[in-house]
Amino acid sequence: MHLISMLFLMIGCLVSGIYAILKLYGNMIEVIEWEILSLSSCSIIFTLIFDWVSLLFLSFVFLISSSVFYYSGSYMSSDKNFNRFMYIVLMFVFSMAAMVLSPNLISILLGWDGLGLVSYALVIYYQNEKSTNAGMLTVLSNRVGDVAILLSIGLLVKLGSWNFLYYTYSMSDSKWLGFKLLIILAAMTKSAQIPFSAWLPAAMAAPTPVSALVHSSTLVTAGVYLVIRFSPILESSRVQSGLLIISCLTMFMAGLGANFEYDLKKIIALSTLSQLGMMLSILALGFPDLAFFHLLSHALFKALLFMCAGVFIHGVGDYQDIRYMGCLVKFMPFSVIYMSICNFALCGFPFLAGFYSKDMILEVAFMSWVNFVCLCMYMLAIGLTVSYTMRLIFYSMSGEFNLNLLVNSKDTNNLMTDSMILLGLGSVMGGACLSWFLFPEPYMICMSSIMKSSIMMVSIIGSLIGYLFNLLNVNYSLMGFKNYLWVVFMGSMWFMPFLSSVKNSSVVMSTGSFMEKISDKGWLEYLGPQGLYWKLVQFFMFLYSFQMNKVKIYMKLFVLSMLVVLFMYV
Repeated sequence: MHLISMLFLMIGCLVSGIYAILKLYGNMIEVIEWEILSLSSCSIIFTLIFDWVSLLFLSFVFLISSSVFYYSGSYMSSDKNFNRFMYIVLMFVFSMAAMVLSPNLISILLGWDGLGLVSYALVIYYQNEKSTNAGMLTVLSNRVGDVAILLSIGLLVKLGSWNFLYYTYSMSDSKWLGFKLLIILAAMTKSAQIPFSAWLPAAMAAPTPVSALVHSSTLVTAGVYLVIRFSPILESSRVQSGLLIISCLTMFMAGLGANFEYDLKKIIALSTLSQLGMMLSILALGFPDLAFFHLLSHALFKALLFMCAGVFIHGVGDYQDIRYMGCLVKFMPFSVIYMSICNFALCGFPFLAGFYSKDMILEVAFMSWVNFVCLCMYMLAIGLTVSYTMRLIFYSMSGEFNLNLLVNSKDTNNLMTDSMILLGLGSVMGGACLSWFLFPEPYMICMSSIMKSSIMMVSIIGSLIGYLFNLLNVNYSLMGFKNYLWVVFMGSMWFMPFLSSVKNSSVVMSTGSFMEKISDKGWLEYLGPQGLYWKLVQFFMFLYSFQMNKVKIYMKLFVLSMLVVLFMYV
């Protein structure tokens, strides 16, 4: 099953890549419209767009998916429901393809909603309470984006069509501010920007092959891809400044949290969150081509990074805590080499995949009209990225083997290591090839030598801090106990998981309990059907007492009537 799927996806990758090259150098866009139904003057048309952006991104989705399928053949081999897992992942890939190839908001919603629903099925794949909670947080956070897409569909009704690419220039004025805000909101929920960041580390409850696919080219990148598609509408609008601030804050928050995290998969997830913030920040500055470049180069080494993490987790007896690892370079040299390539590419080491896109983004951002706060956020994010990357390298690859159990940690699984070859080559040479392919004419960069050298200086300082974090266990030192609240605050994504799950649910539950006590079991109960019932019972009991033919009742009525007569006529 997984070999057939891998072969099918690899063929799709080659075909999409060849067509992307032809479309780019031929400067062509092909739109296919299929009229599903025509009734009176109303026609329902399914539209697909084939340009170099959609085809190139689709080829990367298929390339990474094929490697993940081949990798899953070994990683999930002991799973009883392996075929079901493969079918769910295939649905996930096809939902992403439907979203990528669509210029129509309704068909985008089909792929968008498909990603959300299938991601829920994948997050709860390991059936336990933690996975169920993580899946619920994931699907409910993404539901906010689904509602934003639905509302934007309603706003597009006035144009008479949902094919937004035909109306990009007519929607550039301020009358479409609400539509732009809805698109940004949808992208923020899918790409886990503040305040929707809590679901991204929680989604690590899914199997590691799913994490490799989700964090590289499918779920979390869908929001960035949506903003790239709508970038002509969002240019020179007030929405961009807000997106810039939020994305810079997310970038800083994720880097800070990764330095205090010990779960291997969560560290990599927070690094994804930091890079997503960088992509959206450069989109907010008006450079969608650079964001797309970093989206593709990041997909290559991030998928490989998760696959290496899966090999490490299997090698140390399914432990994910990096404190149990150490000296893995002696036991798993090939996986450590791949892991080191990915980590250095993430740091922007020269001539690896991440260097070309990340360095260009930083130079263009420093050259743009960026305020001082966002500039500081960029510099801090660079240093923190290098810091948690070096900390991860020192914890897992150097030192002594810290696991108490005796496990056989070796690169003996050929399926896992063979599946990394293509992505390893992409992590080394992909950035250079993409830069030549996407930017035949390079950007004109004008910077002072101080600004240019500041990036290198911050990276060096970040690597030293990462080494110090390796030596000093902050959580268990006296400094950690003295400043416990600050350590927890910085290490828990600024209390974002608590505010997104426990706090919201507790407020809603307490408010609901109060309203039930006051209204349902209070005034509504008294004034509603139960109160009416008891009033009717009392009234009929009163009437029933007259029907009992009691002499004292008649005597009371006689005396009462005589008193009335006396008061009236005397």
